[in-house]
Amino acid sequence: MEAAVDLSAQRIAAARQSIAANAVLTPVIDADWLGSRVGATVKFKAECLQRTGSFKVRGVSVRLGGARERFGPGGVVAASAGNHARALAYVAARAGVPCQIFMPSTASVSKITAVQAAGASLALRDESVDGCLEHAREYADANDATFVHPFDDAGIVLGQATLGAELLEQIPEMRTVVLPIGGGGLAGGVAAILKQVDPTIRIVGVQSELCAPVADPERPVDDLRFALADGIAVKRPGALTAPLLDRYVDELCTVDEDAIAEAIVALMQHGKLVVEGAGAVSVAALLSGAIELDESEVVIAVLSGGNIDLDRLSAASRQHESSQGTTIHFATKVPDHPGGLAALLVAIAEGQGNVLSIEHLRDAGQRGFHETRIEILLQTRGFEHREELLRSLTEDGYEIVPLAPEAAQRPR
Repeated sequence: MEAAVDLSAQRIAAARQSIAANAVLTPVIDADWLGSRVGATVKFKAECLQRTGSFKVRGVSVRLGGARERFGPGGVVAASAGNHARALAYVAARAGVPCQIFMPSTASVSKITAVQAAGASLALRDESVDGCLEHAREYADANDATFVHPFDDAGIVLGQATLGAELLEQIPEMRTVVLPIGGGGLAGGVAAILKQVDPTIRIVGVQSELCAPVADPERPVDDLRFALADGIAVKRPGALTAPLLDRYVDELCTVDEDAIAEAIVALMQHGKLVVEGAGAVSVAALLSGAIELDESEVVIAVLSGGNIDLDRLSAASRQHESSQGTTIHFATKVPDHPGGLAALLVAIAEGQGNVLSIEHLRDAGQRGFHETRIEILLQTRGFEHREELLRSLTEDGYEIVPLAPEAAQRPR
């Protein structure tokens, strides 16, 4: 199977020419803030700044090749959770090729609108990506269209491998490369190129623990509809990509949803980069200590995409604030008479808490006679201030009931 993917130097050179019209040379960015935390030199390959917002435009550019006559009258068709669809719609429009896309109805809104904006025909299905793939194949057969698989395709893998060729030129001193693994097109292609040039380069693949068929094949796949790393939520690698992963990827690890959320926020806060969940798993693995590093290592974390909806970005930010002790969401009760709520707010102000939101629920159940339930979100300066404020409110007679589990207790 592996021989079916020709990743020779000549083919890579030709692929780089093919992608030039649609893709850009993405920058390598020093990540001193992360390096100081993990004890190594860390740099980012920022594919989140790539056209269409992810590395996927590379593979699609090679697969389509810009020649309309290569495809039937039905054009091209694909199924995807978003980034492959967005890239195919973009490249097909530039090549003048009709494009049909099937996506899960739970796909990112920003990815759905981007596919539509590119002019592709879009069909949403209440199914997984695997189910959408079947619809895409059926459409191809019925409409004389060319099916473009998101990863299990020689042209797609060849295109993704161009990222590895760029890394060799941009950072020849790299010793460890950390990559997300979904279907294996990116990780397999990049790992193969790097290992063929320098077998001592360490390749680490990262998957979400919700869906880790390579790193943890015995773990059942959870409900993936709302996974942060939806872009790599693939139930199995491809027949072409699996042998590449087996041969060239040295280590595998998984990260949980909390770690991914923390990485998204850290990249935004410290790196000034907007990165989606699948694109942030490499940083999540580094931040969580899942990868052992030597201080002399030059580590490359590939940020594979940046297409994230604002609601998920906001949710990740809220989770981060809770984990840092800078917010607390709780319920309490106040006397249901004039001045009852005001007294609570005075107590909070005296404790230097900042009210972010408040709900006055007079009709809520489980309250005493002449009492009103208050649900309030406060901003604090951190764990110590939060605990001091809650202690003060309790001493003033307010019963504090947390409304959600505190995601992060005080770090040990």
